[in-house]
Amino acid sequence: MSELSIGVDVGGTKVLGGVVDSQGNILLRSRRDTPRQGGSALTETIAEVIRELLATHPVNSVGISAAGFVSSDRKTMLATPNISGWNGVDLQKEISDLVGLSVVIENDANSAAWGEAQHGAGRGEADLMMLTVGTGIGGGIVVDGSLYRGAYGVAAEFGHIRVVPEGHLCGCGARGCFEQYASGNALMRHAREAINAAPDAAHNLLARGDGTLQGLTGKHITEAAREGDMVALAAFNTTAQYLGAGIATLSMILDPACVVIGGGVIDAGEILLAPTRIALERYMPFVGKHPSPKVIAAELGNDAGLVGVADLARR
Repeated sequence: MSELSIGVDVGGTKVLGGVVDSQGNILLRSRRDTPRQGGSALTETIAEVIRELLATHPVNSVGISAAGFVSSDRKTMLATPNISGWNGVDLQKEISDLVGLSVVIENDANSAAWGEAQHGAGRGEADLMMLTVGTGIGGGIVVDGSLYRGAYGVAAEFGHIRVVPEGHLCGCGARGCFEQYASGNALMRHAREAINAAPDAAHNLLARGDGTLQGLTGKHITEAAREGDMVALAAFNTTAQYLGAGIATLSMILDPACVVIGGGVIDAGEILLAPTRIALERYMPFVGKHPSPKVIAAELGNDAGLVGVADLARR
């Protein structure tokens, strides 16, 4: 029988748990809304999800995936910008005391990277990099078949490398961060800029919402781009230029064989990936003198973090 573990993915709106086998299959799911107050209420909600899953399957370990900085020993949530009351919390001990099982805590992007490396698009690759491109940009690194976490557990915060000196102000307090130019939020800004530059060409795109810039969503931009809308395609191309340039820079540091792109923006598929690959070659130092990494779409979608952290809990 395949060894089972539980993975729990903690987000700003939902707590999603699943029983996962050693092949990455999710056998059963349990979901709760994330308590707005966070803190102990959220910890208890996670325990409820785990208990529900334990009632039906024999499980020996639990992994918790959450956004934020996790200590190098994978026990403590050092900082959680989008969750109240969790800064400095020894989440491993609190959850373990509540459910009576061994618990591992991991950053959500690291968990997703490991999930894709073991059971998704990165299967068979010993050295890969993952970028989760959504509201911001997260990341994960696998080196020689192992998850790289850094000395203090906060490696691969790719969204906050500086790409434009004195550029747009980022939520982290710095200016010109990668995620200000290559994320889902950046795609929206690039679309607004393209509309302002060519308002007469924007009627089709704007009509997909309520006719205003404020009513425009990323889904509208993706739909329009699929149908060949030039304004929507321009927004994706601008995003891809920055994404490809950022990957080129990171590749000179990490030299991955494979770059997996996940997150909400990857719903656009080749509309984003094709110009990203072209930009990667354009901005890659010493291009043609060494292999470039292949750039591919993630396969596990929203399950990557859950599957990945469940696998990490077994190790």
